[in-house]
Amino acid sequence: MKRFISKILTRIKGEAWELDEKIPSAYLFSLFLEKMVMYFRGMVRLRRFKRIILLGKHTTLRCKSLMTFEGPATIDRNCFINALSSDGIRFGKNVSVGKYTTIECSGSYKNLGKGLVVGNSVGLGTHGFFGCAGGILIGDDVICGNFISMHSENHIASTIDTPIRLQGITRQGIKIGNNCWIGAKVTILDGANIGDGCIVAAGAVVTRGDYAPNGIIGGVPAKVLKMRS
Repeated sequence: MKRFISKILTRIKGEAWELDEKIPSAYLFSLFLEKMVMYFRGMVRLRRFKRIILLGKHTTLRCKSLMTFEGPATIDRNCFINALSSDGIRFGKNVSVGKYTTIECSGSYKNLGKGLVVGNSVGLGTHGFFGCAGGILIGDDVICGNFISMHSENHIASTIDTPIRLQGITRQGIKIGNNCWIGAKVTILDGANIGDGCIVAAGAVVTRGDYAPNGIIGGVPAKVLKMRS
């Protein structure tokens, strides 16, 4: 059975994929049944019959017509995804969204947001928050840890005579290059542009600005600590 499932996964993912031989057969069988249920749930709720979309239970999907899947994807249980925005959400091939993740593309009905683009072979960890009003672009082969948050919108607070909520917002967007590793509990703020091959240390707060490719970024506020050789 392990060999059979490994062959299926290799074909779906388009790359060599083999299960660990130490996985008990009973565990593997129950996991296989769970994934089959997720597959049929995704097919019924998303109506994407030409794509393999595994959808976990108790997940809320809003504005499904603005969600695009370019290949297989997994959205785990208890997620909340609202694609209402000008550009919607586009998932590349082999994208996984961890459980209890929230994706909000618009923070206000008075001014719709831009949306989210996720590249190929990207893993979004559990309990994440992605505020995509200003637009979030994530490249290929990106690893996102658990409890990360991205906020692509900022409030104007230039005067003390007017409530902050009435002063408007700015949107620059967030860009994350290819082959990046975003550690657990990282916060990325509007205007951050993270280059290819970067590693962001756990707990960092990445503010607006350009971060050169292959940098190791950490701290509050974050800065480039050294370069990957």
